[in-house]
Amino acid sequence: MIRIGDFIESMDTSALSRWASLTPWDMITRAPEIVREILMTLGDDYEIRGDIAVHKTAVVEQGAVLKGPLIVEPHCFIASGAYLRGGCWVGERCIFGPGAELKTSFVFDGSKLAHFNFVGDSVLGAGVNLEAGSIVCNYRNERDDKEVRVRIDGRLRATGCDKFGALIGDRSRIGANAVLAPGALLAKASIIRRGEVFDAEAVKA
Repeated sequence: MIRIGDFIESMDTSALSRWASLTPWDMITRAPEIVREILMTLGDDYEIRGDIAVHKTAVVEQGAVLKGPLIVEPHCFIASGAYLRGGCWVGERCIFGPGAELKTSFVFDGSKLAHFNFVGDSVLGAGVNLEAGSIVCNYRNERDDKEVRVRIDGRLRATGCDKFGALIGDRSRIGANAVLAPGALLAKASIIRRGEVFDAEAVKA
């Protein structure tokens, strides 16, 4: 149906490789369980407190809020006021600026949430950049039927879940104040321009 590795080159060689055959929404549904499984394999290079593991080379400023299960890999920077929660895995050299919130998501190496961002229930590839104020929505608040749908080969398909934000391919760029509606599938090197709203359900086939 859809393969995460087609969007994220390092998926098959990452710590998440065991789950590479899952759809992104199925992986998100299992995120807390997956993060806890990986956490059990980590060594002395991590500061581990309960179900939160932060690599010793990562910088977490005072005032950041971290809630488990959570893994933060080497050389990340998490600014004061950032908020990570709900079952997250963060790859190497990622940056979370002030006011950035990450909920139940997997973020691959070198990706950045600049500041005042929300990313919910999503999978972000390597080198993805979200400019200030950009949002990845995870819930269809406007519909009585909350099931998230994705567009594959021009057709909307059900995911079977009511919370899924986006699968964002490597090196994609999300402009300031842009919004991704739930169910976004962005190919590698996609560009969503500043102030744009991307909604796969609204796209005409």
